[in-house]
Order: sequence, then C-alpha cells, then structure tokens
Amino acid sequence: MSAPRRKADVTTPLPEGPGASGRAVVLVPHLNRRGNGAPRGPGEGAPTRTPEARLEEAVGLAAAIDLDVVASGIVLLQEIRPSTYIGKGKVDEFAGIVRAEEAELVVVDAALSPVQQRNLEKAWSCKVLDRTGLILEIFGRRARTAEGTLQVELAHLTWQKSRLVRSWTHLERQRGGFGFLGGPGETQIEADRRVIGERIFKIERELEQVKRTRGLHRKSRKAVPYPIVALVGYTNAGKSTLFNRLTRSEVLAADMLFATLDPTLRSIELPHGAKVILSDTVGFISDLPTALVAAFRATLEEVLEADVILHVRDISHGDTEAQASDVAAILKELGVNAEDSRRVIEVWNKVDELDEEARARMAEVTRRTPAARRPLLVSAMTGEGVDDLLAAVEARIAAGRTLLSVTVSPSDGEGLHWLYEHTEVLGRRDEEDGSVSLDLRVPPERAAAVARRFPAAAE
Repeated sequence: MSAPRRKADVTTPLPEGPGASGRAVVLVPHLNRRGNGAPRGPGEGAPTRTPEARLEEAVGLAAAIDLDVVASGIVLLQEIRPSTYIGKGKVDEFAGIVRAEEAELVVVDAALSPVQQRNLEKAWSCKVLDRTGLILEIFGRRARTAEGTLQVELAHLTWQKSRLVRSWTHLERQRGGFGFLGGPGETQIEADRRVIGERIFKIERELEQVKRTRGLHRKSRKAVPYPIVALVGYTNAGKSTLFNRLTRSEVLAADMLFATLDPTLRSIELPHGAKVILSDTVGFISDLPTALVAAFRATLEEVLEADVILHVRDISHGDTEAQASDVAAILKELGVNAEDSRRVIEVWNKVDELDEEARARMAEVTRRTPAARRPLLVSAMTGEGVDDLLAAVEARIAAGRTLLSVTVSPSDGEGLHWLYEHTEVLGRRDEEDGSVSLDLRVPPERAAAVARRFPAAAE
C-alpha cells in the first residue's frame, strides 16, 4: 500500500450522509494484471486508469459530498478475497488507520458484495461505502428537479434491494402480523424487500409519465426545425463551462465531480444564423453503476436523439485516453457509436491548461488526423477555438440536409409562415412584384412536405 495521505480537517461538517463527522478514509484496491482476475477497464485492450489516477478520482468523489478525507491509499491485490475483497493483513492495517484517524467512514473504490461490506464494517467498526454507494450518494445530493430525484431514488432502491441478503443479521428478526408490512411469520428482510419493491414500482410508473412528457416535448421540438446538439463527456471535463460559453447562460459550472446532474436545454445561433438546441447532460464516469445508466436512460435519450454529439474531453488530464474509453463504452451501451464521425465531434477542452510543448504536440496530432475525424482544440474558459467548433457543428448539420430555393407568392402569407416554422431559412430576397424568394435548408424527413406544398422548389 502506498503511504496514507493526511489532510487538514475541514471545518464544514458533513450535513448529511453516511458519516456523522465526515471524517473518511479512502482506499483503492488495485488488482495486478498477473492476479487471478480481469484487470479493471471498460473493455479488452481499452486504456486503463493508473492506480494513482483512480485514487485521485476517488478522493474527489468523496470530496464531492463534503467528506473530510483524513487518509487514503492504494492496496495492491493478487486476488480478490470473497469475504473481505482485500487480504487480512491490509484489513488489519486499515483498522489501525481508522482508529488512529477517528474515521467514521471508509470509502472502498470497488464494487463490494453485501457480505464483503458487512465483514469490513465489522473489522473496522465503522460504515463502509463502495464505489456504487458513493456515486449514488453524490447523485442524491446533486439532483434538483423532480425527475432527477426520482431517477436517483430508483437507482438507489434497486441497489439497496440487491443488498438485502441473509447475511444482514439485523434483518433476520420475525415480524408480527400487524399493519400492511406483512402477516405472521414474515421476516424483516422479506418485509423490507416488499416495501422497496412497491416503491420501485411506483417510481417507475411516475418516470414513465415523465418519459411520455419528455417525448411530447421532443415531438413538439421536431415540429420546429431545430437540430439537437448534445454535450457528453467524462465528469469534470468542462461540459457546463462550454455550455455557458456557447449559450451565454449561467448553468452551474464548478471544479467538482458531477457538478451537473439534471439536463439543461438552451437554443444557440450558429455562424450563418441557423438555430440549434444545445443539451448539457450528466457527466459519465468509469464503472458507472448499471442501475444509474438504466434510471437515467430517459434523460440520456436527448443524446440518442441528437443530430450532433460533442464528446468533450479534458485533454490536460493525465488519463484522458482512459476517460474517453469509458465514455465510448457508456455511449455504446446507449446505442451510440462514438466513432461515427458523421455525428460525433471530439472536443479537446482545457487547452489553456497545457504548456507550450504539449499544445504544440496536440496541434500536430489534430493536423495529422483526417478532416472527417479531426478533434477540435478548445478552451471553454477563454473561448479559444469556440468559433471553429460552431462552424464544425454547422457543417455536420448541413451535410445531412437538402438546400432548396422557393419563391412564395405575395398572397401566400400562410405558406411563408409555414416555411419559417418548418425549415431553416438561410437567405431571403423580397422581389419587386411582392413575392419572396427563400434559400432553405431542409431536413431529409421534411423535404417531401416542402416539395408537395411548393412544387416549384428547386435544389
């Protein structure tokens, strides 16, 4: 194990959550490639994160819920122990650290089984939170809208239900036959499982209504010819800062993990006047709990429906390749191919944080990349490269659309209004006879409707 790091106490106490005092120890188990198990990573051959980078991220996750990380370290493993995940020697070592630091919470950056979690809690005499539980806790703090709160609760209950196993002795006691919680002979674990199941069913029904409402909003947006541009990327890659730069709005943008949870939509104008809807989405992270991906699928449908996807990367981060691989894996799970250059643009953000040598190297990499797949160097903080980004978005949108010229007679005011509502008007000329000549850009699904209404329309 690397030497535990010490930090000064944070004066702000943990207002809520698993630790009463907020004093926490963070440990990162790292399985050697030669150990009896698969290396951590989103796929075979994918870039994997260094143990040091994982430790930095885990400490950042703990800080995201105001935990005071008083010690942290990396535990090298040759194999995963079924009972405690890490070996007995390391369990005893960390028990001493927990006592010495008076920690009331240990964060283990791994997916612990209920048995492993229970055994570690017994050994350390404190609460233990694994990576999934920590991310759920963060999401619970960040959710602001009713939909976001429901999605987080659904994910948390689904995870909690999987924890109700016979090893939890406090759930073994028998209940009597009073109230709606069960009849004679029903154990507490069975009652808890049933109550959780009922709540999950209720939330799923509410989210179905949210999904229908979102679908209606999406349908109404499709009636207006505004393409959708979605921002995706690893958490803390700078998506919200870029969103604010492009939209001139004030969405929360902070140097913290999962600063944005609930999606935000704004309209922006491209260089030649066309409008698009820009969507800021929740940040992705490695080993994102499956329950969270499922719960937020309704929100992430904005990504599925997007005409253009901007994959924002923190190019100054040491593990940017591994982060990009994690994002690609989650997009694939959603049914989006991150390699589709017709739809996905890589945005290499935070170039302002690179030194001159690194900037020159990145510029050379982009120059040698074929134009169709060329990433864009951008600084959301300073605005560098933003004009090129908007031009690239406009080019992607234009590539799949038809250019038409239409002349509208002076008496067809309704038709003129229809064109403005259902197409992109790129140019207008008012003729001497009162007619109006328009240059239009039309999505493929609407070209036939324009041709029916205006048979003289020409490409």
